[in-house]
Amino acid sequence: MHCCRVMGGATTSAPPSVGSDSRSNMLWFYTDDAPGLKISPTVVLIMTLCFIAFVAALHIFGKIYRAKAGAGL
Repeated sequence: MHCCRVMGGATTSAPPSVGSDSRSNMLWFYTDDAPGLKISPTVVLIMTLCFIAFVAALHIFGKIYRAKAGAGL
């Protein structure tokens, strides 16, 4: 079994990756060769903020609906 030394002096039992391709890191998802949709980080941020606003609006409308339904009883 091959042991590798990592930071702090701890050892791991996994062998180092030999001949690993440089395209197998996280940056590969942001290249033109990546499969799937090509969405910029700005679009992801805008979609996230819209989702948060939508959920907040649902909570507000739910509270208004519950308050009106309770007042009519």
